[in-house]
Amino acid sequence: MEKYQLAQINVAKMKGVNIDDPIMKEFADNLDAVNAHAEISEGFVWRLKEENNNATGLHPFQDPTVIINVSVWRDIPTLQQFTYRSFHSEFLKRRREWFSNYGKIYMALWWVRAGEFPTMEQAMERLEHLAKNGPSPYAFSFKDNQNMPAGII
Repeated sequence: MEKYQLAQINVAKMKGVNIDDPIMKEFADNLDAVNAHAEISEGFVWRLKEENNNATGLHPFQDPTVIINVSVWRDIPTLQQFTYRSFHSEFLKRRREWFSNYGKIYMALWWVRAGEFPTMEQAMERLEHLAKNGPSPYAFSFKDNQNMPAGII
């Protein structure tokens, strides 16, 4: 059986007009540290980034206030560990300081074949599919993952 890994996308709408807005300063100042922590975390495989070592310059929704994160992890438990029980969780708890309510589904998970990495467009398509169709093996959330075995893409 082919091995699979977990891909994820999450989007957020900044309170600032862009990442350089003063309201975003503390978040922006810690972005490299959070990303570095992700890269050394157990289960981390890959993350989408530009030359500046993050993805804040990517604007798939043609809105400079919306930023995205796309990454691949070994499995659901390692992504949950990083998200909710690591250095990252301190910033997650404070997200309302920097981000507005996105107003719709902002995160999607799905399985990818080991060694394959999703493009920004593929990740956005999974997010849109989840928003339109609800959870399925094609796209799901942390709360839906019990019924989403690896290997069904």
